Amino acid sequence: MTTPPQNSDPLGTGRPDGSTPEPARSTRAVFATVASPYYGYLIALFVGVMLISNVTGTKGVLLFPDLSFELGFLSMDGLVTDGAFLLFPLAYVLGDVISEVYGFHAMRRVVLSGFAVLALAAASFTATVHLPEAPFYENQDAFGAVAGVIPQFFLAGLAGYVVGELLNSYVLVWMKRRTGERSLWARLLGSTVVGQLADTMVFCTIAAPALGMVLGSGDYWNYVVIGFVWKTLVEAVLLPVTYTVIAWIKKREPSYQTALSRAALQHSAV
Repeated sequence: MTTPPQNSDPLGTGRPDGSTPEPARSTRAVFATVASPYYGYLIALFVGVMLISNVTGTKGVLLFPDLSFELGFLSMDGLVTDGAFLLFPLAYVLGDVISEVYGFHAMRRVVLSGFAVLALAAASFTATVHLPEAPFYENQDAFGAVAGVIPQFFLAGLAGYVVGELLNSYVLVWMKRRTGERSLWARLLGSTVVGQLADTMVFCTIAAPALGMVLGSGDYWNYVVIGFVWKTLVEAVLLPVTYTVIAWIKKREPSYQTALSRAALQHSAV
């Protein structure tokens, strides 16, 4: 009787960060190596989306002004949001793609990279606003209004971003280690709900006092609930896009296909 070959580099891990071994039943969850060029493109796009969203988010926007309803402490006279609503949901789509294909550790590196770039952008904007303007420059007030950093909003945005994205990634990878390649829709929706809820709660709790809201008041909960529902619905609508991108990268990512084949052999041997 031959002994199945031992894998010195086990695919399965007990945690998404890959720090402890895991029982063989969960070895169906595989990830590509981060050496792939696709990973670099995804990092650049993710960080770009976050940077652009932080600038466009400075403009308040009113959508569907004729939409009005009251439900308990919730009331709506149009959907009040900001300019980031157009692009920001793409950050969670990209986070899902990176987490599903490359794993939690890779996504954590992306989040830290984004954090560093956003902090650098905020410092640069602040310094530029306070630099003395040239005599011919007539747009100092306008530039300060758009590019100026309000510390409380900046802190709220960074905190919500870090907590939400990391939780979104952790939950997705945690679920994948128990389902393998199956039930992608459940991973995407489940992780989105957890990540967006954490993001919205953290951001609104820090930012609401700067807008004159009392924490725990009706206005505060209106701010939280409508923001969470809106972002989650957008993510749900974009689910087919996420599915398509993930399938496209998995098919063309050599290291993912290699890991998938190796996991299948290991599972059949067990």
